[in-house]
Amino acid sequence: MTRPASPPVRRIVTGHDDAGKAVFRSDNLLPVNPIPSGDAAFSLIWTTASVPADNNDDTDGRERDAGLTLHQGSVIRIVDMVPGGTSPMHRSSSIDYGIVLSGAVELELDDGAVTTARAGDIIVQRGTIHLWRNPSATEICRIVFVLIEAEPRIVEGKPLPDVM
Repeated sequence: MTRPASPPVRRIVTGHDDAGKAVFRSDNLLPVNPIPSGDAAFSLIWTTASVPADNNDDTDGRERDAGLTLHQGSVIRIVDMVPGGTSPMHRSSSIDYGIVLSGAVELELDDGAVTTARAGDIIVQRGTIHLWRNPSATEICRIVFVLIEAEPRIVEGKPLPDVM
């Protein structure tokens, strides 16, 4: 099956000039590129090196090296799940806000519980083991994810480990 092409994402970034006046720093289209597994396509939109963020840091947030999460920082990315695509089970020490823009996605937890989120739904993912699945045979599911590093959940006195 040929993966449908993902449309680009428009990113508008504001900032300040030397006098402190608000300005537009950039307005561009960003590609949404397939990941090696072929089950999804990602576009990193922005990162911050710290939380709280430093608005004096004029680094383009796309230029930071970011994995799934950014140690002591935040990440926002677009994820396009291909029809029938499924992620591996995973967990990160983060709080993740998932906003479904189009299509539908199933969220499955490690005990087998499943729920479906559709366009307009928001998921607050709090460091649990989970996977994402696009149940459609024809439609891409586009999701915005905002990930912020979090303390791991403590169970019986021990932190739950990240699972990749």
